[in-house]
Amino acid sequence: MTATSHHPRTRALARSLVAGTAALLLAAPGAALAAPGGAPGAPDQHPRDAAITERQALPADDGWAAAEGGTTGGSAATAEHLPDVSNRTELVAALEASGEEPSIIRVHGEIPLNADAEGNPITCEEIAEGTGYTLEGYLEAFDPATWGTAQPEGPMEEARERAADKQKQLITLSIPSNTTLIGAEEGAGLTGARLSVSGVDNVIVRNLVFADTADCFPSWDPTDGADGAWNSEYDSIQVIGGTTHVWIDHNTFTDEPMTDDTLPKHFGQTFQRHDGAVDITNGSDLVTLSWNQFTAHDKLSLIGSTDSEDRGDPGRLRVTLHHNLYEGVGQRAPRVRWGQVDVYNNHFVISDDQTVDYGYSFGVGKESHLWAEANSFTVTGDVEPAQFISHLRGEVIRTEGNLVNQREVDLLAAYNAEAPADEQLGTDTSWEPTLRECVHKAEVVGGVVDAWSGPQHGPAPGRLNAAGDC
Repeated sequence: MTATSHHPRTRALARSLVAGTAALLLAAPGAALAAPGGAPGAPDQHPRDAAITERQALPADDGWAAAEGGTTGGSAATAEHLPDVSNRTELVAALEASGEEPSIIRVHGEIPLNADAEGNPITCEEIAEGTGYTLEGYLEAFDPATWGTAQPEGPMEEARERAADKQKQLITLSIPSNTTLIGAEEGAGLTGARLSVSGVDNVIVRNLVFADTADCFPSWDPTDGADGAWNSEYDSIQVIGGTTHVWIDHNTFTDEPMTDDTLPKHFGQTFQRHDGAVDITNGSDLVTLSWNQFTAHDKLSLIGSTDSEDRGDPGRLRVTLHHNLYEGVGQRAPRVRWGQVDVYNNHFVISDDQTVDYGYSFGVGKESHLWAEANSFTVTGDVEPAQFISHLRGEVIRTEGNLVNQREVDLLAAYNAEAPADEQLGTDTSWEPTLRECVHKAEVVGGVVDAWSGPQHGPAPGRLNAAGDC
């Protein structure tokens, strides 16, 4: 299974067929799914008792989002707060109408956010109309051969900013407190969307495909790196501004169909149009990401955006990531500053034909406390376990019982064996995760996660038996 094999909605259909097969296998005691990622003997049941339903709240012990009152989203919504939406206009109206009343917004079909009032997709060139921006004009104005290394400024940069602001207004969806946003059917999702979960509490996002959140108007920074770089904005989901209690579950995040390897180069650098997938910053807290798929994307999850203490991050940024699939991705899975972050039972698939270059998985940043346990790495590319950890001004990390190609590897020891003396990391003894509803044996993680991550529609079989540790 490689990062370039299928569009996410095709992959979702394939997984639903696998799920159906698993349900049939329940009749045979001891039956197990073949693990797509190579994990033998993976149990064939999803660890929750029932199908994904719109009124489900986060289970009581399921990660940091279950702490301090838990996360219920819109589970208590009354009949007037159960809208069905199938285009951008309906979705924006539903979010505005909900206020902070418990609301369940049910998404049908694939909704493009770069769209006009009727929901018809519009191009970057159409968005830029009337702003004065053209890519050709921007490239001519800031060609390093004539412009040099000064920061872009003047009429064409101002035009780019006007065009960027138009796109920002189109694609940004502000999610209010006490909301569940859920895919109601196979293939439901948002294309080119930027969900802003800012300064709110109690939000659930489930069962959706987030595809190609792309910046039409990247900015050129001639001082970024030795040769300059193109910088883009927009995360598929941005949890920011002191937001608390967020559950992001059973979604797919991907750059497909416009993966990084298809992007052109300008000024000798990739015209980068993608930023993060799910970023959690600026004092946000109590977040659980579970059973999601992250595919064909470079920078995934930034937890804490700065080494400075003035964003309200110390003592917050408590996040759990479990049972997620990271397939053909580049870095930040996650990158952590300040927070206590529990990363367990995830499957990392690293291949030699990825659409992005592999950098690292666990970023150890300023005052970070990242606990990585019982994860499974399936590696077919030229990547060594020492590369899984990146030293980014942090000091400690805890790694326990992780597998690489079904063999247990001490990831911290592997990193330290290759790291220079001034980048050595210690073992974090400052805390221990407790909010874990279901911890699988690492040997079965690849099969379980590959079969059951991403959007799920239809009944899930039943709880895992003892063989799966749940």
